[in-house]
Amino acid sequence: MLVETHAHLDYPDFAQDLDDVLRRATEAGVTRVITIGTSIEGSRRAIDLAERYPAVYATVGVHPTYVQEAEEDIFTPLRELAKHPRVVAIGETGLDYHRLPSEEVAKEKQVQVMTALRTETDEEIEAQIRDGAYKSKQVSLFEQQLDLAVELGLNAVIHQRDAWEDTLKILQPYTGKLRGVFHCFGGSLDQASEVLDLDHFVSFTGIVTFKNGAAVREVAAQIPLWKFMVETDCPYLAPVPFRGKRCEPAHTRIVAETIAAARQVPLEEIAEATSETAEKFFQFNRA
Repeated sequence: MLVETHAHLDYPDFAQDLDDVLRRATEAGVTRVITIGTSIEGSRRAIDLAERYPAVYATVGVHPTYVQEAEEDIFTPLRELAKHPRVVAIGETGLDYHRLPSEEVAKEKQVQVMTALRTETDEEIEAQIRDGAYKSKQVSLFEQQLDLAVELGLNAVIHQRDAWEDTLKILQPYTGKLRGVFHCFGGSLDQASEVLDLDHFVSFTGIVTFKNGAAVREVAAQIPLWKFMVETDCPYLAPVPFRGKRCEPAHTRIVAETIAAARQVPLEEIAEATSETAEKFFQFNRA
């Protein structure tokens, strides 16, 4: 039996056939699915799905890339949502510096004619200022959600992209107060060790099946058995042989099978360990 620890079932990709999607998950041995809140409205949708389907649980949170649309105070609405018994964690929260305002300006400049002596334009300076504001608001949203997790005794689902050092720095003061899972982990073994040393977890997606996923596959093969979980991040990152198609919770089994092969152990061993880890981390007994 497997636990799919990170799905986006509220996305339009699943609007037409969710019953069939969940049936296929059950047939694949995926007995629980956690659907992830990425905004206030998305968190409400996640709870609605958890109310409708016994195998589905919800998290509530605001994704860092939604920072521009988010209100300054997300703590208050998330606190009310998080009291729902089907809510099992806070998140998806974290930091994402992958696309910054200054990078958008740089792209525009590539198609413009620059004068020979021009070194830095007003637009570039303004973009750097926006970068700072963008990062600062992400930090604020991240800390609000970590504070809420501590208040309610919940753990956190962590999103990190191109912001490794800042993410760990922000998490440091929360050591011993909560645990996080770095979802869709794609870093090095050293980075995984940093996460585990802080008593957090990592979670692996279909990336472990990719031809260019050998390094992540090796991390999954080497870290301690009880320190990671499995997920799909569906509808994204469909594993081989479904690349290019919609990913769905049933594919959690392929992720687990690939890790089992990399570790040279039976699938049952991976399923048992990751499910037990997920059970403890997400506190399903709240529901």
